[in-house]
Amino acid sequence: MTSYEHHYYDGGWQASSGTESIAVISSATEEVVARVPRGTAADVDRAMTAARAAFASWSRLTVEERAQWLEKLAAAMKPRVPQAAEAIAHEVGTALGYATKVQVEFPVMMIGMNAKFIREARLEEALGHSLVVKEPIGVIGCVTPWNYPLHQVVCKVAPALAAGCTVVLKPAEMAPISAFMLAEAAHEIGLPKGVLNLVSGSGRVVGEAIVAHPEVDMVSFTGSLQAGRRIAAVAGEGIKKVCLELGGKSAFVILDDAPLAKAVAAGVNNCMQNSGQTCSAWTRMLVPRAQHDEVVALSIAQLAKLTLGDPFDAATRLGPLASAGQRDTVLGYIDQGKKAGATLVAGGGRPSHLPKGFYVEPTIFAKVDNRMAVAQEEIFGPVLCIIPYDTEADAVRIANDSPYGLSGGVWAGTPERAMHVARQLRTGQVDVNGGRFNTLAPFGGYKKSGIGREIGPLALDEFFVLKSIQR
Repeated sequence: MTSYEHHYYDGGWQASSGTESIAVISSATEEVVARVPRGTAADVDRAMTAARAAFASWSRLTVEERAQWLEKLAAAMKPRVPQAAEAIAHEVGTALGYATKVQVEFPVMMIGMNAKFIREARLEEALGHSLVVKEPIGVIGCVTPWNYPLHQVVCKVAPALAAGCTVVLKPAEMAPISAFMLAEAAHEIGLPKGVLNLVSGSGRVVGEAIVAHPEVDMVSFTGSLQAGRRIAAVAGEGIKKVCLELGGKSAFVILDDAPLAKAVAAGVNNCMQNSGQTCSAWTRMLVPRAQHDEVVALSIAQLAKLTLGDPFDAATRLGPLASAGQRDTVLGYIDQGKKAGATLVAGGGRPSHLPKGFYVEPTIFAKVDNRMAVAQEEIFGPVLCIIPYDTEADAVRIANDSPYGLSGGVWAGTPERAMHVARQLRTGQVDVNGGRFNTLAPFGGYKKSGIGREIGPLALDEFFVLKSIQR
């Protein structure tokens, strides 16, 4: 993997004002595989100055001109797909095949899709004797997570640039390399200076400086609920708009007439994708009490098909967790679940055949009470809670009994019954009877899962401000 010694802002690679670096650790080998600079508030200030200076000219480009820049950026990223996937497999532990398709190829495609979205966007509308105009909000501060590092960068940067905003980006400390590759691609195509700026560093220093900076008009953040609260508070001091994509504890409701084997397989696979390091994962499987034991047996059988191992082995479906800290957090939750009285039926520890790396066995708890910490708090690891319910109304109540509302699923014997339940779930997305992810649909949550939406044409609206012109 390539190390980077400089930040990227004002159209070039700039030396950090600090002297320290951040070690990027391979989650599979626990070895240092790259380094990036540990930025300071002074670096952020310089990047902000560049972004503000660039905003005037970038925002005045035509829609077609900005769309063409995005297409060039997507084209420049395509040759970097193998290297970016390899980096993410090291950083996050994502199996290489999944990293290639989901972690890299999909976000690269999304860059180009935002060119299409902005070309088709309706930016002016007559309402009575007023002309309502959508204008770019300004300089966007983007703070992104480690679990889907390039995907979450693109979810923010691509629509922001399409809308006419400029960006200062802080990628995740644990997984920064693919963001640096994006900056390389921007430099390669000659993207106007100051439009995309990158400063790496810690959340407490660089992230805080971005959110608090007077030149920032909006902050887009993905991460933990705790960090989201802090960002909202700091941004509130400056009356800045925030878009927050936070945690999830999503419920998958299996109704009593569902095709059980098919539904359970889908639920287990969803929960375990990216080794459970997915905010929208269905980590609570709600099942009819009479079918609980059958569901447990089917879940264990499906879990056995998901091979745990080296992310660079083609046979691997589940890799390690991203860090020692994340591994220990997950193991701590598993211990809590056992002490609370949940029945451990699979996994629950560190695999003995993988002595190196931040591995946790994929784990299933049965007979979980929804009031337990393992059912209420986001674990962010390969842990599935199977929760029995008595009636359809009971299932809806349990599904909604969560501080979060990011995603979910329903499987029933008929589409009509599944839709009836899906409409009652207080969550931002619901998959019905195996409905697939839609790249056009907005993504975001209710309640403490956040504010605002990402992905698809409607995500552009987060980066606009409305002006009414009376005629």
